[in-house]
Amino acid sequence: MFLRNAWYVGAWATEVGRQKLLRRTLLDEPVVFYRREDGTPVALADKCAHRHAPLSEGKLAGDNIQCPYHGLTYDPDGTCVRAPGQSTIPPGCRVDSYPVVERYQWIWIWMGDPALADPEAIEDFHWMDAPGWRAKGELFHLKANYQLLIENLLELSHLSYVHKNTLGTEAVAEVQMKYERGERDVTLTRWVMDSPVSNMFRLIGGFDEGEHVDRWQLVTWTPPAFVRLDVGAARAGTGAIKGDRSQGFGYRNLNAITPETEKTTHYFWAQARDFRVEEEWVSDLFVDATHEAFSEDVWIIELQQANMDAGTTPDRVDIKHDGAALAAIRILNGMIKDEAGSQSNIRSRIAAE
Repeated sequence: MFLRNAWYVGAWATEVGRQKLLRRTLLDEPVVFYRREDGTPVALADKCAHRHAPLSEGKLAGDNIQCPYHGLTYDPDGTCVRAPGQSTIPPGCRVDSYPVVERYQWIWIWMGDPALADPEAIEDFHWMDAPGWRAKGELFHLKANYQLLIENLLELSHLSYVHKNTLGTEAVAEVQMKYERGERDVTLTRWVMDSPVSNMFRLIGGFDEGEHVDRWQLVTWTPPAFVRLDVGAARAGTGAIKGDRSQGFGYRNLNAITPETEKTTHYFWAQARDFRVEEEWVSDLFVDATHEAFSEDVWIIELQQANMDAGTTPDRVDIKHDGAALAAIRILNGMIKDEAGSQSNIRSRIAAE
């Protein structure tokens, strides 16, 4: 169900500190986040090796974490360094320590083989903190499988229906996208030409009500679950499709999707822009408007999951708009299958030895 040898976003950097330990379930595993005294983030399995009490209910002692149940203390590497009432540490008394990196306002975590965790492989979200850009976002908790959200972000014809009062207009669903499948990515392009401006674009882009625009949606998916959108609109006929966006505006919608369980998801998203970056009210407007629109996504996807869980669910029917989403899910599931096969081969070889 999950690709484990991959970087995921585990938390916003602002969520992790020393005053309060952060417990978060990721890929079906409970994890506790905290910071060392020098500010470096730490992520450990949130199960004491003794009786599996949650370390997140304990307290910090310097850079170490103490279990709330019987006081066993672990260092940031997950090694037990103190067991009250005895001078020796029980053999094998440790918890998993996960590689973590703080980058792009997020805390990234590697839940697979630590030896394979290369920080250079972290997905590029440089718009989050690059000079000349301003980014702000949120975390949503979605009661549905994470792959449904991937599909949602790669099948944007739903804007005409789910987001008809926020992001969408009727014209979006009538225009087919073009998409390309790479070895480990999927990109899609949709231009909606000479169409009415959406309510959100009118508010942020300064268009007049009823004005027509040329609108673009340029989307990239990379595994396991990252979707980056270059979206925007310019006054109709001003050459935006040829690269002249001076009569409009655009921004980056950045999405990092992390499975919590098979049927729940952590959805990290942000809006990044390179215009009016000093105006905080613009950031707030972006977040408020996007929160409203993405709440609509959460609504329909959770209903979708509930319906899939109820009764007898037949095989799904696909339409042309599904092309990019289907390509991404096939790549991802292929990677998960290959990883599971490799791990099975390793276990078989160890057993034979």
